[in-house]
Amino acid sequence: MSVQRISLIGVPVDVVPPEDLEMTVLELLARPGTKQIVFLSVWDLLRARHKGEFQNCVRNADLVIPVSKSILSGASFLKKSVPVRYNPFDAVIHTMSVLDAHFKSLYLLGSRSQALHSAARNVAATFPNLRIVGKYAGYYQKSVEGDVIKAIYKACPSLVLVSDGIKDKVCWAYKRRNQFSSSIFIYYKEVMGIFSKRVKRIDEKTFERGHEIYHEIIRNPLKIFLIFPYIWYILVLVWYRLLKK
Repeated sequence: MSVQRISLIGVPVDVVPPEDLEMTVLELLARPGTKQIVFLSVWDLLRARHKGEFQNCVRNADLVIPVSKSILSGASFLKKSVPVRYNPFDAVIHTMSVLDAHFKSLYLLGSRSQALHSAARNVAATFPNLRIVGKYAGYYQKSVEGDVIKAIYKACPSLVLVSDGIKDKVCWAYKRRNQFSSSIFIYYKEVMGIFSKRVKRIDEKTFERGHEIYHEIIRNPLKIFLIFPYIWYILVLVWYRLLKK
């Protein structure tokens, strides 16, 4: 793949130019086994520095795409190759467009039943050549998970979109990676909500300016306290810069 992987404060981040994204997706698709694309925010970056399941998930991901502007500025500050930042939903759309152009298949997992069905209808209308080979709503009982895994294994979709209502979130596919045949997994919490038009996507200008955090704070005022881990992020960057010298 035409992808450069850098290490930012000990966490892998991939540099994927937009013009190489299509080929990168197709090359991922050609690989055997379970593949995963992870969208990495600055908060995820800090979390992935600590030993545990999430760190292993990120380190083993086939593609780690930054979604926070702070990750780009951090890479620049440490004089590393600056990655390209993607809006998660735009990246999902681009990936699905590539698969649609090559007549591939899709499995939808997560969200409430009504939202999932609405999302499936809208996806089918937007991507007519992308076959939806299955779907299953989230918030399910643990006892049925074996059936969900078996259904995905048998369907062998090119892409599995994982949304809200899945307990292990981004780590769901990683924890069960040996139980699938050959699929790309993408977790994006709001993807079904946006496709079903129940959730409004972040304005493009807001995202480009890196102001999406204000949107999150309006929805959840407690996120104002994210200022403290952000300050920690700045301190860690300074430490790495001094350590390098």
